[in-house]
Amino acid sequence: MGTVTKVGIVGMGHVGAHVANSLVLQGIADELYMTEQCSGDEDHSAKLAAEVQDLGDSLAFCPHNVALVNCGDDYGRLAECDVIVNAAGKVNLASEDRDGELFYTTDTAKKFIKPIADAGFDGVWVSIANPCDVVATEIWKLSGIDPRRVIGTGTALDSSRLKYALSRATGYDQHSICAYMLGEHGSSMFAAWSAVNFGGKPLAQLKREQPERFGFDEAKVEEEARRGGYVTYAGKHCTEFAVAGAACRIVRAVVSNEHYITPCSTLMTGDYGEEGFFTSLPCVIGADGVEEVMHFDLSDAELAEFHASCAHVKENLERVGLR
Repeated sequence: MGTVTKVGIVGMGHVGAHVANSLVLQGIADELYMTEQCSGDEDHSAKLAAEVQDLGDSLAFCPHNVALVNCGDDYGRLAECDVIVNAAGKVNLASEDRDGELFYTTDTAKKFIKPIADAGFDGVWVSIANPCDVVATEIWKLSGIDPRRVIGTGTALDSSRLKYALSRATGYDQHSICAYMLGEHGSSMFAAWSAVNFGGKPLAQLKREQPERFGFDEAKVEEEARRGGYVTYAGKHCTEFAVAGAACRIVRAVVSNEHYITPCSTLMTGDYGEEGFFTSLPCVIGADGVEEVMHFDLSDAELAEFHASCAHVKENLERVGLR
């Protein structure tokens, strides 16, 4: 009998439910353990039961059967999972401010990090909750887990938005574009233009050779990537498909030990002179989480943007007593 892949989800709101659905549709998980806050001021037990039922009703149309487990608010049950996805948040708090969920998500995370750690969890955390870099740092600090086993989805999502914007600007398929947003998953993120390439050919070279196609307004494209989430939010009051896809892609990289390279939030250990907190750089993802952090030869301007972005993450950490 082969290995059984177990994935847990904390928070079954818009994003958590889409993560669960994507994991089932892609055949990534064999067993899916789902939890919510089911007591006190916020009792989401009915919502959790509804999502589990709906997922179960869909199994006949999925690649293979998945055991669906409603764990209520018994967070310790997730300790047996290979990966836990943290999707516990309240997106309406961030409708006008990317840091709007700061106090809510960090307070909420305190309710489940220690119970899961105390139950012996030694898998990999994939955290979506915003501000992503702050919550990932909190999970590391409160759980005591190896920081390589904590991954914030970070700018994996924003890099997808950048590729989509570049695809619209040039007409090339986004799968053929290598482009990364780096730093904080928030307003201070930036595009690493010096590392952008199309099929391996550097953007700088393409701009010289085909200025009519590649002489687009970089600042405009970068802002499209930075503000893409708000375009989505303005029309449907949440973001769900893309961020769930980013989380599931990272989960698949872990459970399949892919050594997949993507920008995501990881612990800074002297990277470009920064340390002691999480933010996004390109990482190699495998069974043990972040196996390696990759570094570009960033331009002086990009380095300045990176440090400014890190400064904002550190300010938020100070606001919630994590620094």
